[in-house]
Amino acid sequence: MAARFTPAQLRDEMRHLGVAPGDVLMVHASLRRIGPVEGDAAGLIAALDAAVGDDGTWLMVLGARDDWSWVNEHSDDAREALLGDADPFDALTTPAQEDVGLLAELMRTTAGTVVSDHPEGRFGARGRRAAELMADVPWHDYYGPGSPLERVIDAGGQVLRLGADENTVTLIHYAEYLAQVPDKRRVRRHRRVSTPAGPVVRVVECLDDSLGIADWHGEDYFALILREYLASHDVPRGLVGGAPSELLDARDLVTCAARWMSTHLAP
Repeated sequence: MAARFTPAQLRDEMRHLGVAPGDVLMVHASLRRIGPVEGDAAGLIAALDAAVGDDGTWLMVLGARDDWSWVNEHSDDAREALLGDADPFDALTTPAQEDVGLLAELMRTTAGTVVSDHPEGRFGARGRRAAELMADVPWHDYYGPGSPLERVIDAGGQVLRLGADENTVTLIHYAEYLAQVPDKRRVRRHRRVSTPAGPVVRVVECLDDSLGIADWHGEDYFALILREYLASHDVPRGLVGGAPSELLDARDLVTCAARWMSTHLAP
């Protein structure tokens, strides 16, 4: 059996990459690429807690499991009735979106994690500034101004990628709101959510965070933006466990991503 990485080893490798106590980190991680860890996902959570220390904060996108997303393929008028039997979203109990990964779900259920109350753009955060980053998420345009993504930038945050796929940098969604692109594509979704008065169906409107804000023929533009950014910037890189990893400045990444979109997505 292959030796397992200890949380202390992973913490030290993150520190070598440039993570420091007190940092604010947006984390994207592949447990498979990191390799076997003592404690599995819980061991990685412990390593991240230790890397940012008591004064630091890290967060991940959680999303929310939605077995009724097909309803949004129907007309607006039909959606509320179709959602009549749907399990309502509850910020504290609804599982993380399945394709986000095992780490997100374990983080959500680990003591000390604070989650944002939004069925489409839910995040989880741990550390000193967790409650501040997760509070009062905008209902519409939940990745835009006033969102946890903007707060990460304002806090001088960074993006820590631990072997994650190139198209998974959620922060680039915030750049979509800044980009000078006319007639950005928007979506309108219906979700059944829990409220103190009982479940209700609510409408969420936002830039299209599924198909993109404009037509783009070719590779996913999130992956292309990230690859071009890594090729043109002196980004700290190294291995964390077995995963090729990078530490990116959040504000600079978003500035470059918005500039790229303004150039390439505008007609």
